[in-house]
Amino acid sequence: MLLGGRLLTGLACGIASLVAPVYISEIAYPEVRGLLGSCVQLMVVIGILLAYLAGWVLEWRWLAVLGCVPPTFMLLLMCCMPETPGFLLTQHKRQEAMASVQFLWGSEQGWEEPPVGAEHQGFHLAQLRHPGIYKPFVIGISLMAFQQLSGINAVMFYAETIFEEAKFKDSSLASVIVGMIQVLFTAVAALIMDRAGRRLLLALSGVLMVFSTSAFGAYFKLTQGSPNNSSHGDLLAPFSTEPTNASVGLAWLAVGSVCLFIAGFALGWGPIPWLLMSEIFPLHVKGVATGVCVLTNWLMAFLVTKEFSSLMEVLRSYGAFWLASAFCIISVLFTLFCIPETKGKTLEQITAHFEGR
Repeated sequence: MLLGGRLLTGLACGIASLVAPVYISEIAYPEVRGLLGSCVQLMVVIGILLAYLAGWVLEWRWLAVLGCVPPTFMLLLMCCMPETPGFLLTQHKRQEAMASVQFLWGSEQGWEEPPVGAEHQGFHLAQLRHPGIYKPFVIGISLMAFQQLSGINAVMFYAETIFEEAKFKDSSLASVIVGMIQVLFTAVAALIMDRAGRRLLLALSGVLMVFSTSAFGAYFKLTQGSPNNSSHGDLLAPFSTEPTNASVGLAWLAVGSVCLFIAGFALGWGPIPWLLMSEIFPLHVKGVATGVCVLTNWLMAFLVTKEFSSLMEVLRSYGAFWLASAFCIISVLFTLFCIPETKGKTLEQITAHFEGR
């Protein structure tokens, strides 16, 4: 029963992670699309933080019951929401699409209808030859891959142990601190998204992650020769149970690196790939394209999590995190040279940019 519950939960989360960003991007007008699109990730990290806090006082069974509350509210409230205008147009329901625009925006002013016939096209592999299709595909898949190759899962795995090494009396406090940092900086990103722009926040986020993963690798390099840290091969116990003052001092380097990394990730590479995924694809390929992007994200998350321990055995701990730093550098360069700015543009204008119109 537990496995069945986890399977259904995973299926529902996978669907929600695909549909929610697309739905929001299609119903929001350009001036607030960045804010609303970033709220997807903001709600995720708020949920994680609330789960950490609830875990202090509830056993796992009641925690599972509590987890039923948000989707119940979502189920009830979505009954009051219309379909997106774009989807209604694909169903040849123009009148309903205009009514949806009127409900969502208050008027039809500022809404750009897709080019005639565009909403009725289907996706075919031959379309990947066109710049308006393959460019967004490459960008979307690359964003999802770089998000996971940044080392977020590895850093989160080590966070609690790092805080223990820094002599935090309650190691579970580490999870709450991490959650609070995620919420704070994701909220900051959401608030400034439509003013600062996607590219600037992605580049800044990547630079912060480069410095933090480099410092994290330096921590492991400095501690590997210590008599109290003879081996980091055991991922479950990489630290001494009786750390010296020097190792405690180095542990605070690691604590700072963890906090900086999480802040940097939450500022850009956490929310923005999901936002851009929902913005850059033309209407007639959006369903397939976003599905491929989400599949790429979860597949990369699985591979990185599964193979990270093997990578640490081959490259040592510091080498693995320096490799993550290298991927972060590549992600910054990719942002600067390949990703267009989408703030303030309608979805039709973004499509026209990729098509060269």
